[in-house]
Amino acid sequence: QVQLVESGGGLVQAGGSLRLSCAASRSILSFIAMGWYRQAPGKERELVAFITIGGSTNYEDSVKGRFTISRDSDKNTVFLQMNSLKSEDTAVYYCAARRSLLTATYDYWGQGTQVTVSS
Repeated sequence: QVQLVESGGGLVQAGGSLRLSCAASRSILSFIAMGWYRQAPGKERELVAFITIGGSTNYEDSVKGRFTISRDSDKNTVFLQMNSLKSEDTAVYYCAARRSLLTATYDYWGQGTQVTVSS
């Protein structure tokens, strides 16, 4: 079975930076896309960023220019570098993997890591 384990969350001051990591139990290149979602209290889960098997990246408008998704394929790890953090970024961040174009949604999920941005 596929396991995704996030790490790197924590408390950071507004304007600061944080790097999240997602370690996968198998090659991340076996997925058509790896993504980062977040869910703030009382809000719906939203896709923040994703990277495709070909290396293309995409970002939610609210994080463009501040967040960067990247990967280390040799270590089966996906990263989310978060800079210029705002209080609005406070949420539980989830790593997710999509296995096929035939699937309607991301298929595998990590347990989440809390990111709290203080103002």
